[in-house]
Amino acid sequence: MSARTAITATAVVAAVAGTVLMPLSAYAAPATGGAPALRIELGAPVPSGPLTRGGATESFDLTVTNPSDKAAPFHPWLLGNLGSPIALKKTDVVFKVDEINAPDTASYIGQQDHGWQGVFYPAGKNLSAGFEVPAGGKLKWKVTVGLGKGYPVNSNAFELRASTTSHELAPDGQASLTLKAAPATGPAAKLSTHFENNGSCDGANDDETRCKQLMLWYRHEGVAFSSDLVTRLTVKFPGDVKNPDTQVRVMVDGKWTDVHPDRNGDFMLPKMPKDFAGVSADTFALQVKLGPKTQITRPTLVTLQAGVALDEKKVEYISTTATDFKLAPAKQAGTKPDQPKAEQSKPAKPAGSTTTQVSQTASSSAVTPVTAPAGGTPQASGSLAHTGSDSDTGLYAGLAAVLVALGGAAAWLGARRRGGATRA
Repeated sequence: MSARTAITATAVVAAVAGTVLMPLSAYAAPATGGAPALRIELGAPVPSGPLTRGGATESFDLTVTNPSDKAAPFHPWLLGNLGSPIALKKTDVVFKVDEINAPDTASYIGQQDHGWQGVFYPAGKNLSAGFEVPAGGKLKWKVTVGLGKGYPVNSNAFELRASTTSHELAPDGQASLTLKAAPATGPAAKLSTHFENNGSCDGANDDETRCKQLMLWYRHEGVAFSSDLVTRLTVKFPGDVKNPDTQVRVMVDGKWTDVHPDRNGDFMLPKMPKDFAGVSADTFALQVKLGPKTQITRPTLVTLQAGVALDEKKVEYISTTATDFKLAPAKQAGTKPDQPKAEQSKPAKPAGSTTTQVSQTASSSAVTPVTAPAGGTPQASGSLAHTGSDSDTGLYAGLAAVLVALGGAAAWLGARRRGGATRA
């Protein structure tokens, strides 16, 4: 299948589906081989004043010329605001095409990835059908364009680029036209956002917690936006963290609701209305926590970023904000987060004695004597569950020395008993 056949087949399928026209990724650049020779020219729009939303339209001529000595196919394709972050719907633009020096013509509006597209083709045929431009001749149409009432308020122009759905134009055969748009009534829509850190999820006053609770605030000014607002949360960890197992919850109707990550690992919050109407507050209550499969073993700095856009598929943010906080693994009773539990071994019980006083000297430092009860297990004067900021190194070292000493004393007593039996 040739590239041209594949593209036109895609157009037919899309037209049947009734939702999209052509993928913008299939945008046909001018041919470079020198064979296609068609050229498009666009006339000046009439009237020349700026377009108003829901107001009068403007018209201009579109002429395609074939300077070659052979007839050439022509599949016209107009793209609106190509490459712009502003999303457009079908109803945002009025579009009509009338033939002047061309066969009877029908027109169609399509949409893909929130990009506007206009196509015209021979009347009575399917969308993939094209025109034939005679050798050394030209075809001419009148194109009429206007702005719908919902045309984005943060756009002051409408750009049209004339091309084809296949490689039918000379290298410089494209044409473009920019139609001015009158400012929307009222001040332009603006948005600012910021986080407020509310501490740990359980209300504990701890800077190193497994779960953080925050508020994401929105401040909207001016007229309504062109579409509902999409908020994407991104949780960033240091590069050496392979599997943080991050979990996010949002408060919806008074209940905490899990937000599942998308394929990029980001979290999409519920949409905020474009005019912020019908919401109790311009905020989202959030919780960010470490899941049970996290590989984080120590308090780790986390960056939470919120990006707000008008289109879920286009990462073109109209407002961003970020905050930093620490997340740490759950603390185990009797241990510090970074320290394993102390292993204790039960020494042998000295024969014929209920208590034994043992002292040990190591590295010229005396260890405080520890009294072993009748059960033989030494009792330390201190708490192993202590998790304060001071060091427990001396305590653990003292316990180890005592255990070694007790073991040595038991061995010595056993040797004496064996020696006495021999002499007997």
